[in-house]
Amino acid sequence: MRLILARLILSASLLGTGGLPRPQPVLVRIATSLGDITIEVDSARAPVTATNFLKYVDAGFYTNGRFHRATRDGNYIVNLPNRPLLECIQAGIDPAARPKAFAPVPLERTSVTGLKHVIGTVSMARGTADSATSDFFILLNDQPSLDFGGKRFDDEQGAAAFGHVVSGMEVVRKIQQQPTEGQSLTPPITIFSATRGGPEGLRDETPP
Repeated sequence: MRLILARLILSASLLGTGGLPRPQPVLVRIATSLGDITIEVDSARAPVTATNFLKYVDAGFYTNGRFHRATRDGNYIVNLPNRPLLECIQAGIDPAARPKAFAPVPLERTSVTGLKHVIGTVSMARGTADSATSDFFILLNDQPSLDFGGKRFDDEQGAAAFGHVVSGMEVVRKIQQQPTEGQSLTPPITIFSATRGGPEGLRDETPP
């Protein structure tokens, strides 16, 4: 009886995955000159975007990368109702590695993934809908305008959220408050490395 029950539970856990185990979240630690940030990459709900980001991580593209942009009250021009105050920091790969960057990936809309752009969300920077490559940003305020149907982008397709910060939001806030020229961090904040794994005893800092 116990064996039958175990098989039923296993079968239920595989429904909707084609019989394959559901991908598990992946922790990535980003070591910067101002401290470490650990993010949880949602490989289950945003598989295309997560796979793309982890390709850059595993290939070492973020080593010597940088947080190069910070938006906040004072350097962001609000244009209501479509573009409320955006508080975020944005990072990219080592500029010297850009010629070797991977091809852009299709946009995974939040209407498909079910993810939301809230404080601590990690999402891909983009121009047109299918143009995201390696730049990502971390939010410091809720931004439903970046979800599918939001009007921050003229196409109303939103951005591709793929994870959230689980440790190091104080570092995110510290980076956001560094000197800028316009929205460009001056100087940029160096990324020493981005590697899989996180600190022991990790505590999720983001709200549910």
